[in-house]
Amino acid sequence: MDLVTEVADRAARRLIRWETEAVRRHTPELPPGPLAPERAQLLSFLLTPGPFLRACRERYGKVVTIRVPGLPPIVQFSDPDAVREVFATGDDVMHAGEANAVLEPFLGAYSVLVLDGARHRSQRRLLLPPFRGDRMRAYGEAMRDITASAIAKWPRAPGGGARFVLQRETQAITLDVILRTVFGMEDGADQDRMRALLARALRILDNPLYIVRTFQKDYGPLSPWGRFLRLRKEIFHEMDALVTRRRREGLGDDILSMLLEATHEDGTPMSSEEIHDELLTLLVAGHETTATGITWALHRLSIHPDVLTRVQAELDERLGKGPIDPDRVRELPYLDAVCKETLRIHPVIPGIGRVLQKPTVVGGHALPAGVAVGCSIYLVHSDPDTWPDPERFDPTRFLDKKPTPYTYFPFGGGLRRCIGEAFALYEMRIVLATILRELEPVAAVTHVREQRRNITITPAGGLPIRMQPRGM
Repeated sequence: MDLVTEVADRAARRLIRWETEAVRRHTPELPPGPLAPERAQLLSFLLTPGPFLRACRERYGKVVTIRVPGLPPIVQFSDPDAVREVFATGDDVMHAGEANAVLEPFLGAYSVLVLDGARHRSQRRLLLPPFRGDRMRAYGEAMRDITASAIAKWPRAPGGGARFVLQRETQAITLDVILRTVFGMEDGADQDRMRALLARALRILDNPLYIVRTFQKDYGPLSPWGRFLRLRKEIFHEMDALVTRRRREGLGDDILSMLLEATHEDGTPMSSEEIHDELLTLLVAGHETTATGITWALHRLSIHPDVLTRVQAELDERLGKGPIDPDRVRELPYLDAVCKETLRIHPVIPGIGRVLQKPTVVGGHALPAGVAVGCSIYLVHSDPDTWPDPERFDPTRFLDKKPTPYTYFPFGGGLRRCIGEAFALYEMRIVLATILRELEPVAAVTHVREQRRNITITPAGGLPIRMQPRGM
């Protein structure tokens, strides 16, 4: 453990022990939790999520009540049996969209992530078809080609070339994948303009403070949130122009084309506002998250040469020479296990939440309506009761047996399981296979801390790394 991580852990433990008279007036029927001021809990969870969550488990066990400004008390569970109860409960009792309400100001009111009940089910039905069937192969070819083009420009040398920031490069790859597969945009001025707008908007949203309503204030075009709102308006204008061209020139095999063909149960097409919000949701949910998973995987391979050797041996045996056939990546069980173990030990999203609509018993605790229930992905994935020696990186965990959806759920679970899960894992495998057929990652730093970027947990500093040609 490096000095910064040790200091963060100590600070989190002190915070958990902090008691004030003002906060002792908590709801008596809820499980115990930190008594520090709500703002202190919020800042600790946003800025040092790992130390904060570990300190909560250390003091309170597998259920803890967390309080932050502007939200109902959050009763967070990290016991698989409680997670099972949450995932099995219907959306008439638990609202995930309400728990995600902090995302509405930047994703929009029609985003599938912030809707509940019948409205959520209707919107989810429209979004599911693009992630099924033969269309995935076309996406795979785009993922392979975009990755091959990107890595051709990476520095490399025997023993490791010049250091570069890996997260920046993986984000560029996943953004281009979104532009190609979701927006259907090919190389050219239109794609360059959209890429620039999206990159500028996403850089603002990197700051975790902007998932808090208090900081979502427009103080003019020079303020960060003001800049984001104006960029979003430009992005929507570009989306409308793209839709107009697509309808005039003909639909393609991209996700936007499928949304333009989709209709609600009453036969009405999706509105412009719905298309705006769902495209932005697919961008935010499928860009940063997948890039982060790929970055963490390459970091792990750089410090576990035995795992890297086994991955590359599997690539040679199963894929042979020539361009990667996207269909064949499904025949790479060890690479798939590496991706899944990476998402276990480095979950990109720390947890999921629901807001109770009526009094409910969860994990043996009677909870009142209005309380938020959380399932901590971060803590469940590192629970030694489920995962022996949880800090050890061991992909064979996913070869020997299949975990339950309550002990391993990097994409959430139940009715709200991420619709892009298959797409994300497919993209991780193709991008990693394309990179590792040609290059080997070489660690450039000895220890990598976690850092919050918006809703995701990423490597601090974007992970400096080096690359060398394969076999050097």
